[in-house]
Amino acid sequence: MGSCTGKEIRLMPHTSAPTVVSSIASQCDADAFRALNEEWISRLFTLQEEDRAVLGDPFGRIVGPGGDVLLACEPGSGTVVGCVALLAYPDAVFELAKMAVAPAAQGRGVGRQLIAAAIDRAQALGGARLFLGTNSELAPAIRLYEEAGFVRITRDRLPVADYYARADILMELK
Repeated sequence: MGSCTGKEIRLMPHTSAPTVVSSIASQCDADAFRALNEEWISRLFTLQEEDRAVLGDPFGRIVGPGGDVLLACEPGSGTVVGCVALLAYPDAVFELAKMAVAPAAQGRGVGRQLIAAAIDRAQALGGARLFLGTNSELAPAIRLYEEAGFVRITRDRLPVADYYARADILMELK
């Protein structure tokens, strides 16, 4: 995986994971973001065209329109062990998306750290609403989202049409 070279993001003080979270800054970071997401999506679901488009061009599809990609990196080596995207929508709405933690780093609090950093970053970008879509098969992720303050919503509450079919659980930060 790549190494993190972006701007540091302030972390919540209760975070225990021994990683550093920063914004995407290089093509190497973009490659790590793509690889981490392609691995889990392909293993559990089917990689869709929209997945390929976003993962293949995070600077153009995420950062350019006002969002961000955050990477969790091992201190010292700079190895990327996790990532999460914030996709910007009109009316100060953000989507927490494309969260992935390398299998070898799971269970160490990296996901919790990424969610906390993403919430902080969405607020710093002026976000008034933060939502996500997930799948009922991803129980550990759902627990993390609920612990962070996300609650389930119905599809009619989504600020986007034509949302991922695999997302059978929709959530919003309260």
